[in-house]
Amino acid sequence: MPDVLSSLARMGHATHCKRCLTGLPASQVDTDPFKMALVFYCLGTLDLMGQIPAGIKDSEKECWREWIWAQQASGPGGTGFRPGPLMNTHAERDDTYHEFSENAPQMIMTYTALLSLAILRDDFSRLDRPGLISFLKACQNEDGSFSSEPYEGDADLRTTYCAFAICSMLGDWTGVHVDQALAFIASCRTYEGGYGQTPFSEALSTGGPTYCAVASIHLAGQGKQLSESDRLRTVRWLIINQEPSGGFRGRTCKGADACYSFWYGASISILEAKGLVSELSIVSYIASCQFKFGGIAKFPGDHPGKLFPNLKTHALATHFRRSSITQTLGAATWLLPALDPLLNATRDTAEWARRYIGVEQGQTRSLKV
Repeated sequence: MPDVLSSLARMGHATHCKRCLTGLPASQVDTDPFKMALVFYCLGTLDLMGQIPAGIKDSEKECWREWIWAQQASGPGGTGFRPGPLMNTHAERDDTYHEFSENAPQMIMTYTALLSLAILRDDFSRLDRPGLISFLKACQNEDGSFSSEPYEGDADLRTTYCAFAICSMLGDWTGVHVDQALAFIASCRTYEGGYGQTPFSEALSTGGPTYCAVASIHLAGQGKQLSESDRLRTVRWLIINQEPSGGFRGRTCKGADACYSFWYGASISILEAKGLVSELSIVSYIASCQFKFGGIAKFPGDHPGKLFPNLKTHALATHFRRSSITQTLGAATWLLPALDPLLNATRDTAEWARRYIGVEQGQTRSLKV
C-alpha cells in the first residue's frame, strides 16, 4: 500500500461537475436521452464534496429544482419523471403523456430525479405520490421485472433496482409484487455468484447488475433470502475482481475501471465483507485517475467522463474509513461523508429522501407479496 496519497482535488472535481450542469458541447449530444441522470451524477458529487449548500448559490439550486419538477409528467401509466425536455412539433402539454408519447417518464430517470431533489433539500410538496405508485404498477411485468417505461422499454436489473429504491423512499411497497420481483432477481444469478442484467445472460459478469441485485434484495428487507453459501460465493466473485492496481475490473479478463469501484465496493459493503479488500489500494487507484483540470477518469491517463464522476467519489465514501489513514500522508483529504450504499446517496440525503418522499408522514406500508 502507498505511504503517500496525492490530495483529493475537491474544488477541481466540483468545478468539473458545475461545468457539466451548465452545459455540454455539441459533441456530447448523446447525453440527451439521459439528462436527468447526468444531473444526479453531478449533484451527487457536489453533495459528497460538501458543495451543497455552502458552495452553491440559492438561485442555482432553485433553478435546478424547477428544471427537475418540470420533468414530472402524468398519464395513463401513472406519474414519473422524464429524462428532460424534448424538442418536437407536437402540441403536447409538458406535464402529460400518453401511450404513444415520444418522451414518457422513465424508471431510472424517476429514481435519479427523486434523489436529486433530496440532495437539493426539496420538501416534495409537488410530488404526486399516488401517481408514482401507479407508475410502478404499470411498469412491472409478468415475470417480476420492471420496464423502463409504462408501455415499453428495457426490463432488467437496473430498472428493478430503481423500482425498489423508489418504494424504499416512499415507504410504500403496495405498487409492486415483491415476490415476483425477487424471483426475477434470482433468475439473473449465475454460477459464479455474480448477476447478469437479465436471466441466462453473462454476469456480464459485471459489478453493475450484481450491485443492483444485492441492493434490491436488501432494500426489500430480504437479505436472508441469500443462503450463506450464496452470499459467500458472491463475495468471492466480487473480491477476486480487484486487481493488483487496487481497481476493480468490470468482468473477468477486463482491465480495471474506476467506475466499478462503486459497484463492487457498495456490494461488498452491503454483504458485510469490507475487511476482505484493500481499501487504501482502491483509493490509491482512484487517486491515480484524477484529471488535472478536474474530474476522475475511468483509468489513469484518460480524460474524465461526463456521466460517472459520482460513482468514483461515492466509491471513496463507501470504502475509506478514518482508521485507514493513520499511516498514510495525504489520505485525510479523501475522507468524505458517510454513504448509504443501498440508495447511492450520502446518509443525510438518504434520510431526507425517506423522510420527505415517504407517504403517510413516513409510515411504512407492508410489502406486497
